[in-house]
Amino acid sequence: MSTLTFRDATEDDVALILEFIRKLADYEHRLDEVIATEDELRKWIFEKKQAEVIFALEDGKEIGFALFFLSFSTYISNVNLHLEDLFIDPEYRGKGYGKALLKKLAKIVVDRGYGRFEWTCLAWNKPSIDFYLSLGAKQKDWNVFHLTGDELRDLAND
Repeated sequence: MSTLTFRDATEDDVALILEFIRKLADYEHRLDEVIATEDELRKWIFEKKQAEVIFALEDGKEIGFALFFLSFSTYISNVNLHLEDLFIDPEYRGKGYGKALLKKLAKIVVDRGYGRFEWTCLAWNKPSIDFYLSLGAKQKDWNVFHLTGDELRDLAND
């Protein structure tokens, strides 16, 4: 019988965090967009404490991760736990580990007194959307926008 446990990432895990980020990006057909480095992850996650990472472990082996950070909701005047990335290695899927990881994050939200647990999902990822809906999550009518690279610099310098 396999045992699922969780552990918080430490600074020694930076290479493993980047490995999981790349696995997720590959699954999302966006590996070419990953420019993250170990040094940048170390700086923003561990030195500046702008995000947190939890690993899911089966029998002591890291088989998945969640990376999250806080945002603020003016409507509820409280912070949100925003899940940026969640990934379970393909050979460990179908065992309830993704749901267990989401439950762990939900418990963090409740225990810390945050107001909301939120995340985004790619529109084409129907298996994940169906999974999230089965948990009681609601799709909101928001479109996500972002600026990066030249467009970001152009706006900043306009």
